[in-house]
Amino acid sequence: MPELKEKGDFLVKKPHEDVRQAWAEFNSRYALTKEQADRFERYFDLLMFYNKQVNLTAIVSARGVIKHHFTDSLMISEWFDVSTVKGIVDVGTGAGFPALPLKIMYPSLPMILIEPNGKKRKFLELVAEELGLEDVQTCPLDWRTFIRTTESELDLFVSRAALPVEELCRMFKPSCSYNTGTLVYWASELWKPEDGVEQYIQSDHAYKVGSRKRRLIFLKRPVE
Repeated sequence: MPELKEKGDFLVKKPHEDVRQAWAEFNSRYALTKEQADRFERYFDLLMFYNKQVNLTAIVSARGVIKHHFTDSLMISEWFDVSTVKGIVDVGTGAGFPALPLKIMYPSLPMILIEPNGKKRKFLELVAEELGLEDVQTCPLDWRTFIRTTESELDLFVSRAALPVEELCRMFKPSCSYNTGTLVYWASELWKPEDGVEQYIQSDHAYKVGSRKRRLIFLKRPVE
């Protein structure tokens, strides 16, 4: 049985060698500082501890979370300089993906995490507090209400398939205060745009995380 060690107010399993190797590879790939690496590990511990209570993820292994949540969230940095934006809005963030891994990497960026589920919002707030992440705001509004009733300077909108792209593209309407922002959509390998979406697609990037094939779709309102 794996050795247990105490951490916070609950017990977590001391990782086996293959798990330590997975963390080491992840840390090396993104040149994480010790503080960043510690935050990712603490995030994983919190995710696992609260998962059964809140139903946050079906992936329950460290290697799986590192690949399919943490690495997948950070894939945007392969094609986009996240540090250049004013802030991030994550639409339907769930357990915090992709926003919170990006926050760990770019701690100065303000973030709004849109999540209607109250239990998940409480989890997100707990993670931000436990990890010492500042300027992270959770929002209970649905997407249509958010873009109709709010304003902010945040200009990067991200979503891991929480809503259909055609619904997300409502932000590009002339009357919307967010219509000059960039939208990045985490799509499946077989995703096809609905009518009316093609005009907003700037680029489409295929990638693999483990054995899974995915795509990142970058969308923006065309310059008139």
